[in-house]
Amino acid sequence: MPWKPCRVAIAQHPPVYLNLEASIERAGQLLLEAAEAGADLIVFPETWLPGYPIWLDEAPGAALWDAPGPKAVYRLLWENALEIPGPLFSKLQALVRESERYVVLGVHERLQGTLYNTQLFLRPDGSWALHRKLIPTYTERLIWGRGDGSTLAVIDTPFGRLGGLICWEHWMPLARAALHARFEQIHVAQWPSVHERHQIASRHYAFEGRCFVLAAGTVLRKQDLLGGLETLPHVPSEARELLDAIPGPPERLLQTGGSAIIGPDGAYLAEPLWNEPAFVTATLEPERIAEGLLTLDVDGHYARPDIFHLEVDTRPQVSVTFRTDHP
Repeated sequence: MPWKPCRVAIAQHPPVYLNLEASIERAGQLLLEAAEAGADLIVFPETWLPGYPIWLDEAPGAALWDAPGPKAVYRLLWENALEIPGPLFSKLQALVRESERYVVLGVHERLQGTLYNTQLFLRPDGSWALHRKLIPTYTERLIWGRGDGSTLAVIDTPFGRLGGLICWEHWMPLARAALHARFEQIHVAQWPSVHERHQIASRHYAFEGRCFVLAAGTVLRKQDLLGGLETLPHVPSEARELLDAIPGPPERLLQTGGSAIIGPDGAYLAEPLWNEPAFVTATLEPERIAEGLLTLDVDGHYARPDIFHLEVDTRPQVSVTFRTDHP
């Protein structure tokens, strides 16, 4: 096989919630810890930087029109979203170069006026590619814009071709087909928490794509969320009130982790880990991919292109194009 075995680590630790700069610092610490333990590829969950907008599911009144609380929390998130490129992105690149590892990180990306749920692929030299979530799910549409086909990213590594999807994109059959056609060997499935149905989707993807799947979820307690606010220089009272209103005591788990590593046959290499901020690790042996392809290759010998054909538009979708006759 042309690929090397790969030691992978999923970090399901909490970020410094809603604090972009402090969360980048924490990411750097986790990268060095995982690298020192021998990881070749280090993965973080969905919008880990600087935290999944869990208030959409938990805070009363989070979706009310023109309500002060949701507007104030969104402003905090907007101010703490990552610009690519930008000064804090350069800092993140430097941390990746220091770790000398491949990294996949879920981020809130700010592109001009809109936020995107973005999966960021970083190489050891700091170069990068990204994927923006194609369809935010349900109330997530209050937060993020839609990605397009130009960001169906797959990168080559010494361990095989690396790609990924975010959360409910795993129930978009044509998105799966597009990435299977790019012949992933390692697939990153990012989730807020990897609940049972998310485990099923991740294991199905591994079996269908004959690839390794790293299913990544975060562990976050209410006290982690509120503690992140304390690190910010100014928090509007309306934002604090909305997040304080999330039911339960400080130790209540809002995100439960469940990170797992799955082989090309759909079986676990590392069982789901619940409720504990920790690394989930395993070694990926590339020969298992070839063994699985004997019986199923959905873009090869198990395809019927004479009957079914998918066309993917990989052009960036823009609403305004500027043209000029001047040289």
